[in-house]
Amino acid sequence: MGSELMKIAEGFSIVAEGLRGLAKAEGGKKEKTVKEQKQDAAKAQPESVAEVQQESPATLEGIRALMAQKTQEGKSKEIKELLQKYGAAKLSAVKPEDYPALMQEAQVL
Repeated sequence: MGSELMKIAEGFSIVAEGLRGLAKAEGGKKEKTVKEQKQDAAKAQPESVAEVQQESPATLEGIRALMAQKTQEGKSKEIKELLQKYGAAKLSAVKPEDYPALMQEAQVL
């Protein structure tokens, strides 16, 4: 049994040496930390919901996100008035054909 353990240990040694060689071949590149990865991801994301809306067609989900942003900015009253303008008490009651116009008006609030 002792010789079998020695063979296993020798195998691990060979694997470790191979990994060291790979690390040196990569030029000692440092792996990014989780913090650095999050910062990179934040830079790649649009800065606001409005930017996302300008890049994509008006969808219920997009309008909902925009209105949530506007509500957080303290514009709840304006959002309610805008929905009433389109004959709806809540967003899900707005007609899909009104989405683009609603989106445009919500963006300027």
